Amino acid sequence: MPRLFVALPVPEALRVQLADLAGGIPGARWVPPENYHLTLRFIGEVNGWQADEVDDALSGIRGRPFELQLSGVDVFEKAGRIHSLHVKAERSERLAHLQSKVETALQRAGLPPERRRFTPHITLARTDKAAPDKLIAFVQAHNLFRPPAVVMDHFSLFSSRLGKEQAHYEAEVDYALDAAPNGNEAHPGREAGA
Repeated sequence: MPRLFVALPVPEALRVQLADLAGGIPGARWVPPENYHLTLRFIGEVNGWQADEVDDALSGIRGRPFELQLSGVDVFEKAGRIHSLHVKAERSERLAHLQSKVETALQRAGLPPERRRFTPHITLARTDKAAPDKLIAFVQAHNLFRPPAVVMDHFSLFSSRLGKEQAHYEAEVDYALDAAPNGNEAHPGREAGA
């Protein structure tokens, strides 16, 4: 049973810039560059028929390409403990609109509503075992990180499979943002939930 999520994949040039930030915090588990993404909606484990319904729902979404601007580094905390380090994405009307369309489509496909507020970001590291002072120093040192904006021309349905060290993410289906009537592109030979 695959674990699925909907996300914006990170283009190669931006992946390289994000990977250059990684390092220098003992105890941090850095996300491999090939796993960088901006989550639009976590879905979780689904059956094959549910994956097909999710794919059908997402394939009906129409939208236009937009620029994604990253700006600054921050942390997420839970119960007073810093658990992850991320690069923030600036909110834009088109990003918010796309995320809203994804949420609506998935609810129509029978998924329960997402309870967490959408906070656009790209996770750099899991930091449960890292010293808080090192994390705060890292955030302060990289607060002005602002790579050039990148054009997002599609979003993807990803699967997540657990590996020995960490999960491996794979884009199962890409959905074009071109506002054309049949603007969907799937990976050759791949189906959602395959």
